[in-house]
Amino acid sequence: MTNWRPSSGPDAAMRRAAILRRLREYFDSTALLEVDTPALSPAAVSDVHIESLEVKSNLSSKPLYLHTSPEFCMKRLLAAGYPDIYSIARVFRDGEVGRHHQPEFTIVEWYRLGFELLDIINDALQAIAVALNNPQLANDVVIVNYRDAFLDICELDPGNSSIEALADVAEADDPLRATLGNERSDWLDLILTMKILPTFAANKLTVIQHYPIAQAALARECPGDASVADRFEVFMGTMELANGYVELSDGEIQTDRIAADQANRENRGLQRRPIDDKLITALNSAFPACAGVAMGLERLQMVQDNTDDISDVITFAFEVSND
Repeated sequence: MTNWRPSSGPDAAMRRAAILRRLREYFDSTALLEVDTPALSPAAVSDVHIESLEVKSNLSSKPLYLHTSPEFCMKRLLAAGYPDIYSIARVFRDGEVGRHHQPEFTIVEWYRLGFELLDIINDALQAIAVALNNPQLANDVVIVNYRDAFLDICELDPGNSSIEALADVAEADDPLRATLGNERSDWLDLILTMKILPTFAANKLTVIQHYPIAQAALARECPGDASVADRFEVFMGTMELANGYVELSDGEIQTDRIAADQANRENRGLQRRPIDDKLITALNSAFPACAGVAMGLERLQMVQDNTDDISDVITFAFEVSND
């Protein structure tokens, strides 16, 4: 018989509601306006590591896509003159199912006008501490540069080490070397996951900042070093909680980066995605200097509830019909 019961009980739902209540109180207290954005779009992200879910519709001869983030529409709102904003949105990503992933989940995303990198990092840390009802978390944080983490832990420079050196550090066998080939970003992601994140303290927040520019297509170049971006991620132990950056505001540069992503997708045998031209127009119109953060709500609750399985904090885990 098919199991009709939910993945988690009412206690988990109440804890989720409490996290949402605390986050809304925090955003309200710091003058953010809550906004909604459409989940359905004729465009999709070009990131090679994110796959959009396609939707067939009688409204269009071409596929539509469920959004992977409210980011593009929120940026259009900012260009139209909106103040600091936030959104709590259900989002969709194809092929992501596991103990830490679901194809449908909740993103808490917000934008602050005029914020620089350290400003938005501190804002994200405060929001996480508030959400988890643990103020001390924001006061006991390790912040490390991406390059320094690789140098200190793996004794290699992520910017100029050879692919062979990266594969050696990853202790990759021949099949893995053949699979990843010369994709530097893939090797760096693997080393970060396998070698660097496991060294982070399990009971405190760690921030990695200044990712390589090739891993930050929507972020501004760091003013002091054009080879890296004003992008950061926040981790609790090995679990990523938030991703943010000072936003790129140049439509021409953004177009070039998306084109590079599209070429990379093609090289990997992935489908090219339709570009959101309205985002580019917004960036070229009146897009303000700002910074933003995307934070996984379910990941936050996993930390609060001390579980390593996302199914414990959602009402219904992803189900596939066997009919």
